[in-house]
Amino acid sequence: MDIYEKLESNVRGYCRSFPVTFTKAQNATLTDSDGNQYIDFLGGAGTLNYGHNNPHFKGALIDYIQSDSITHGLDMHTEAKTAFLETYERLILKPRGMKNYKIQFTGPTGTNAVEAALKIARKNTGRTDIVSFTNGFHGVTQGAAAVTANGKYKESIGMPLPGVHFMPFDGYLGDYNTLHYFEKALQDKSSGLGHPAAVIVECIQGEGGLNAASAAWMLGLQALCKRYDMLLIVDDIQAGCGRSGTYFSFEEFGIEPDVITQSKSLSGYGLPMAIVLLKEELDTWKPGEHNGTFRGNNHAFVTATKALETYWADDSFAKEVQHKAKILRSRLKEIQAEHGGQLKHKGRGIMQGLECANGDIADKITELAFKRGLVIETSGSDGQVVKVLTPLTIEEENLKKGLEILDTCIGDVMAEQISKAS
Repeated sequence: MDIYEKLESNVRGYCRSFPVTFTKAQNATLTDSDGNQYIDFLGGAGTLNYGHNNPHFKGALIDYIQSDSITHGLDMHTEAKTAFLETYERLILKPRGMKNYKIQFTGPTGTNAVEAALKIARKNTGRTDIVSFTNGFHGVTQGAAAVTANGKYKESIGMPLPGVHFMPFDGYLGDYNTLHYFEKALQDKSSGLGHPAAVIVECIQGEGGLNAASAAWMLGLQALCKRYDMLLIVDDIQAGCGRSGTYFSFEEFGIEPDVITQSKSLSGYGLPMAIVLLKEELDTWKPGEHNGTFRGNNHAFVTATKALETYWADDSFAKEVQHKAKILRSRLKEIQAEHGGQLKHKGRGIMQGLECANGDIADKITELAFKRGLVIETSGSDGQVVKVLTPLTIEEENLKKGLEILDTCIGDVMAEQISKAS
């Protein structure tokens, strides 16, 4: 590990939690340089919904590379890009009645998509302010960090980040409907809120602690946006591509966002790729007005197309994800019950976890889990939520085995806490 201490920046994070050298990966299993195997409950932080080295994608990518086809294409037309657009329209947009959306290819990551979405809102409304929500996470570049709630990401920018107001997310104030407060602030000219251009929201707050918005709250938010002429931006970067049990995390709510951001598992193979879906009337860009050198990653187009063809041609994969989500929910609820009021179940889909009393307890659980062969991380304002974000393709046996490891780790850490208290 000396080379990392010598050359890599202190900003590195995940390698501190998982201090081994990984050499191989297949689906939801990781192998290190000593031959130790780990069940992956991290899934590339939501980037590997279809697992590591998915054979369907790998074969298509190898064939494409060996044919000397276009690798880097800026925003030029290529066969790989054509195939992706046609497949996305046929398998994602049309079946969901999303006929009036345009697709914008941004830079390679989710934060690039968020930056573009914010610019779209401001450009089309002529207004500057954006509303985001408590515990929201949208990226770490300047604009995306401005709409991110976590202070550590904002502080690292080193300058004020104006133009954003934060409202309480669903459940932030207990049973109180936080949209009542939001609307009151919109009505009151002395609230300091003014007239925002847009609202940006995650249906499930991944980094924020697996806070899942209810259908009623999301429908209410959409109605609020329409009443007060604000655009609704749904950040589906981590919660999308099937993570919630449907392709988009907002599908079950029946809402129609004005703008949608996608990245992470969009390429299917861990290759950088991000898009913005925007309603046709919002596509007021001038040619080249927003661009990015790596918005034409054709290798990602190839694997993204294969992911759509393999998993989204019908609803069988969604049903499989929903089945595993029920197993996950049931087992987490059992673990919660075992420990009385010390844990709280959070999230939905295969994006669930358990909230501990504090981040120290959650860290001890994940550290012990790694020693026992389970890679899992924490999230939340204090890192207090142990977060299951395994590939959606994980074998049911491995899912249950990983949950058993998690159960024993929680039990041992909780017993240690009780022992110390007494």
